[in-house]
Amino acid sequence: MGIRTLLPGRLGFGTAPLGNMFRAIPDDEARATVEAAWDHGIRYFDTAPFYGSGLAEERLGEVLSTKPRDSYVLSTKVGRVILDEHETAAPDFGEKGGLFEHGNPNKLLHEWTADATERSIEQSLQRLGTDRLDIVWVHDIAQDFHGDQWIQKFEEARTGAFRVLSRLRDEGVIKAWGLGVNKTEPIELTLALDEPRPDGFLLAGRYTLLDHEHALTRLLPMAQEQGVDMVAGGPYSSGVLAGGTHFEYQEAPAEIIERVGRIKALTEKHGIGIKSAALQFSLAHPASAAVIPGATRPSRIAEDTAALAEEIPAAFWTDLRAEGLVSPAAPLPDNA
Repeated sequence: MGIRTLLPGRLGFGTAPLGNMFRAIPDDEARATVEAAWDHGIRYFDTAPFYGSGLAEERLGEVLSTKPRDSYVLSTKVGRVILDEHETAAPDFGEKGGLFEHGNPNKLLHEWTADATERSIEQSLQRLGTDRLDIVWVHDIAQDFHGDQWIQKFEEARTGAFRVLSRLRDEGVIKAWGLGVNKTEPIELTLALDEPRPDGFLLAGRYTLLDHEHALTRLLPMAQEQGVDMVAGGPYSSGVLAGGTHFEYQEAPAEIIERVGRIKALTEKHGIGIKSAALQFSLAHPASAAVIPGATRPSRIAEDTAALAEEIPAAFWTDLRAEGLVSPAAPLPDNA
């Protein structure tokens, strides 16, 4: 089943921040944020064991377990099994550094074998307080976590997680599966295989106003040809497009700050919000089925829903293109 046909709307909720990404979030604030997403009509929720060593799944499950299960779509990820023992040293998350240093203290087993995939799913179901998952993404089999070893991890997933998830889909246990990564190459490699066939992919941070050229020229044409749709994660590029200071999970460098400033000057000229431009750009590509910004405060949910609905004048997109701030080949919203 295609991803697009499963999703209940074009705006979903990404829960990485609920794993205490960058800062410790009080439980009541996290709970209120999920409730706000629900109250604003969001019915697609994405999470992962990696987010705070299970913390995001626990917090999401606390709220969603009180809702009718058929009324929302839920995706999580495989590739990390959470152990009972605690970390005694700073975990190595590759380029992501101390991303979840405020999360649960449990050690993570980074493994994409068949056995680890099934264990991961079992654990996620328990933390989420549900009896089934709709979509499962194979998480982080890319260069940003594994450097030159990423092809080995990909092969581990190809012979392990890919086959388990294909079987579970064929058996009707899950509805769809794909890759959830921050780089395009693992998806390109998967689409080049004869089998197994993914239903879609979650691409984080690689189809945004700040970074879209590579996906646009290499990955997305392949995806369109095969009818495989994208969920666009990280549309605010780790927050720098929404007033934050992070880009690619690190402090934003000067050249990114300068580029954001140029985009913001145009949004101010045309009287629109930069969040509106970011979300609507990520959704404008024909392969883009949904966008899933994250949030840690209820007020951010209202901002996101308003940003998606805001009418952006075609002149803004014309100016953006003229200033070289988007690729000449990037599809722009219909009103552009």
